[in-house]
Amino acid sequence: MEIKNNKKVIRAWAMFDWANSAYNLVITSTIFPAYFTAITTTAAQGDRVSFFGWNVVNTALSNYALAFAYLIIVLISPLLSSIADYRGNKKIYMQMFTWLGSISCCLLFFFKLETLELGVICFALAAIGYAGGFVFYNSYLPEIASVDRQDAVSAKGFTYGYVGSVVLQLICLVFVLKPDWFGISDASFPPRLSFLLVGLWWIVFAQIPFFVLPKGSPNFNVDVQRKISSGFAELAKVWRQLKNMTQLKKFLLAFFFYAMGVQTTMLAAAGFGAKVLQLPTSSLIITILIIQLVAIAGANLMSKLSKLYGNVQVLLFVVVVWIGICIAAYFVNSIEMFYLLAGVVGLVMGGIQSLSRSTYSKFLPENTPDTASFFSFYDVTEKLAIVAGLACFAYIEQLTGNMRNSVIALTLFFALGLVFLLALKKASRPLYTSK
Repeated sequence: MEIKNNKKVIRAWAMFDWANSAYNLVITSTIFPAYFTAITTTAAQGDRVSFFGWNVVNTALSNYALAFAYLIIVLISPLLSSIADYRGNKKIYMQMFTWLGSISCCLLFFFKLETLELGVICFALAAIGYAGGFVFYNSYLPEIASVDRQDAVSAKGFTYGYVGSVVLQLICLVFVLKPDWFGISDASFPPRLSFLLVGLWWIVFAQIPFFVLPKGSPNFNVDVQRKISSGFAELAKVWRQLKNMTQLKKFLLAFFFYAMGVQTTMLAAAGFGAKVLQLPTSSLIITILIIQLVAIAGANLMSKLSKLYGNVQVLLFVVVVWIGICIAAYFVNSIEMFYLLAGVVGLVMGGIQSLSRSTYSKFLPENTPDTASFFSFYDVTEKLAIVAGLACFAYIEQLTGNMRNSVIALTLFFALGLVFLLALKKASRPLYTSK
C-alpha cells in the first residue's frame, strides 16, 4: 500500500494525537495541576511539601518533576530513534512509550497527599511516555506526506489532538462538577477517576494508528553490528550534517529559545491560575477548553497564512504575540483577564507547534533516509528547551516566592528566539516564503 498522501494512513496517524493529547490536557493542563495544588497546600505547611525529605514549594516540585522527565527523554531518544531507523521498527517504540504513559496515568488514581512520592513519580513517568511516543510519531510525517502537504497534515494531527482531548475533558468535567449525580461523596474521587480515564482513553485509541501505520522505513545494514553508543553517534552525525545546512541550523537555534517559552507556558499555566489567581478547578477547565477550541482554528489559520506569507514570516509574528502574552500575564489579576489571555494563547499555541514541526520537515533534504534520527534531533532540541525552561521557571519561583517573576522571565526566551528567526529570514529569503 502506498502510504504517502494516503488519506487512511494520515487519519490513522492523526488519531495518535487524538489518543495521547488527553494526557496533555487533563494531566498537565487542567485537573491534575488543580488537584495537586489543592491537596499539597495545607494550613500547617502552606505551599511547601516534603518529597523524600526535601522541603520544596509544591508547584516548583511538579515543574522539577516534568523537567526531569524530559531530561530522561533527551538521554534515551537518540539511542531508540537510531535503532528504530536502522531496523525499521519505530512503531514498536511508539507502543512501548504509550503503554508506559497510559499505565502511569491509571496509577495516578491512587494519588493522595499521603502517597505524594508515588503520585509525583507516576506524573513524571506519564510525561516520559507522552514525550517518548512523540519522537517516533513526528518522524512519520515525511513518510506519510509530501512536502507540499506537510503543513496541512501536521495541522490535521494537532486538530485531532485538540478535538479528542476536549471530548474526554468534557466527560471528566461532568464527574468533577457534578459528583452528586453519581452518588460520589469523596471529593478526591472525580479527579482521580479522570486520571484513570485518561490512561484508558490513551491506550484504546492508540490501537488505531498502531493497526494502520507501517512499522517504519527500514535502513538496516546487516553487515554493521549496532552498539548502544551508536544511537548517540547518529545524533552526532546529524549535528555534523547541520554544519552544511545553514537554514536548518538557524531554525533550530530559534526553535530552541522560543520553545523554552511556549512549552513552559503551556505546562505551567494551570498551576499559575490555581495558585496565583486561586481559580477553582471549574474555571481552569473552562480556560483550557477555550484554549483548545481556539487552538483548532489557530493551527489551521497558521497553515493557511504560511502558504500566503511563508513559514518564517508567520513564525516571527507568532513569537511577537507570545512576548505580549508573557508581559500581559505578569499583570493579570482577574478571571476575565485570564480568560481573554487564554483565547490569545489558544490562537497561537497550536499554530506555533504545528508550523514549527512542518517548517523543520521542509528544511530537511529531499529523500532523507534517516528521518527518525533527524526528528530525534528536533525532539531532543525541544525537550532540552523544556528542561531548561521548566527548571528556570521553578528555580525563580523557589528563589523569589512569586510565580509572576517566573512568567516575566519567559519573555527573554521568546526575545532570543525572535532574534534567530530574524537571522533565518535574512539568510534564507528565497526559501522562507511560498510566494
